[in-house]
Amino acid sequence: MLAGEPSGDRLGGALMTGLRTLSPDVEFAGIGGVEMRAQGLESLFPMDELSVMGIAEVLPRYRHLLRRMHQTADAVLEWQPDVLITIDVPDFALRVAREVKARSDIRTVHYVAPSVWAWRPGRAAKMARSIDQVLALLPFEPPYMEAAGMRCDFVGHPVVSEPVASDAEAAAFRTDTGIGDAPMILVLPGSRRNEVARLAPIFGEALRPVLARHASARVVVPAAAPVAATVAEQVKRWPGAPLVLDPSDLPRAQAAERKRRAFAAADVALAASGTVSLELAAVRTPMVVAYDMNWISWQIISRMVRVDSATLVNLVTDSKAVPEFLGPACRPQPIADALDRTLEAPGKQLAALDATMEALGRGGEAPGLRAARAVLDGLA
Repeated sequence: MLAGEPSGDRLGGALMTGLRTLSPDVEFAGIGGVEMRAQGLESLFPMDELSVMGIAEVLPRYRHLLRRMHQTADAVLEWQPDVLITIDVPDFALRVAREVKARSDIRTVHYVAPSVWAWRPGRAAKMARSIDQVLALLPFEPPYMEAAGMRCDFVGHPVVSEPVASDAEAAAFRTDTGIGDAPMILVLPGSRRNEVARLAPIFGEALRPVLARHASARVVVPAAAPVAATVAEQVKRWPGAPLVLDPSDLPRAQAAERKRRAFAAADVALAASGTVSLELAAVRTPMVVAYDMNWISWQIISRMVRVDSATLVNLVTDSKAVPEFLGPACRPQPIADALDRTLEAPGKQLAALDATMEALGRGGEAPGLRAARAVLDGLA
């Protein structure tokens, strides 16, 4: 199994749990983070070496990533597993799968269908040369993969089965942190170092006019473990004395519980584009989404994109319920205005958030177990 960033690590951890449930004697090897290591995986090298996004951001590390790719493929061929499961990070993972497939008949499964409906549609056909089966998170994705000749199973998104904080737990978070009844703004500047470095200054400036209009509001910043130190350093320059939730200061289970309580307690969130928008939707926290990247990366990617939204809530519900500011639009004042409007009228997003969770499988079998069942069925 191969994951390269926190969201993929969570998918991998849930899949490993499902595989152990259905096949208790299963053995794992590969690359993963906290969640996968908790299931017994000894990572070949630190997962966060792969957590880099953007063409210009990758270029300085290209030779190192290439060495890691060959090292990983060699390890797979040495281990000779029944199946290689690559999880997201397609630019790295699919190259590993291609090299493995060229030198063996090991079955290959890719978890998280590439968003060919959004950009680079030719990836599906190219991917089919080295991938046997795809596990899709979104219900509309299987036809795109099947048309290219791969088996594709919709297994649901793991966010629908993850625990959420109760109203009482959210209230307890507010009490414990001294926030009380004050407006609470959750800020999530990303889980990669380059994201945090680029977005944190913009997010901090966006907060200034909002806090000027809502003087009693409190800012809470749940930091991802790999970037907690970077986040803590960046928010020193923000207004409002933000409360940073560093997961390294608590045992893993307690840190996760605190994060869930913070998500549920917030009145509004400002988040980097990504799967965190679904975590917010799961607890019905209205949000504003923003994202920026290196100018060169944006110029290339923006010409390839086929959809006008990067937020999964908007894509799943075919709406513009969540305000988003991408690339050149990711600027403090427009973000601040959207935050203010959302804080004043949070109920406008709730129907879209609920519809998203239903479409992603809430109420059904846990996605990790569904994914495990699909993997084992494919092997059979």
